[in-house]
Amino acid sequence: MEQVQPENPGLFEDFVQQRTASTGQRFVNWLVDNLLMRFGLSFLTGYVVGFFIANFFPAFAERITYEQDTWDLIILGYAIGIFNYLIYYTICEKAFRGYTLGKLITGTRAIREDGQELTFKDAFLRSLCRLVPFEVFSGLGDRPWHDAWTDTKVIQVR
Repeated sequence: MEQVQPENPGLFEDFVQQRTASTGQRFVNWLVDNLLMRFGLSFLTGYVVGFFIANFFPAFAERITYEQDTWDLIILGYAIGIFNYLIYYTICEKAFRGYTLGKLITGTRAIREDGQELTFKDAFLRSLCRLVPFEVFSGLGDRPWHDAWTDTKVIQVR
């Protein structure tokens, strides 16, 4: 159990003991959030991008539809995936005060090391760190890279 020192150390009510989320909770967070992104958000984003391309760039849409060997479609897919990661995690962790759907389900929340809510910068940097190759495997250790590199952590709230 980790103790967090408040900014106003004179108030007893501000002294809070916080338990960090378990590896199992973090795995469920990752699983739920990735399923939501891959099947929900990616479908929606892909539909919007496809509609935009078909209406404004019909020659490009025809090329990626009928050519079997095109890198354009692969690059477009990766760009949509990166966009979804950045948007989903940044917006959720900032707008919903450190929660994503996965964190709501497991009763956990992302906060800064000093116990304060995440800033937009914190949430965005956490999202960027998740894009580092093999970063997901850092969750098997003591502390995932996106926490260590941004001075944040995930705690249990219930």
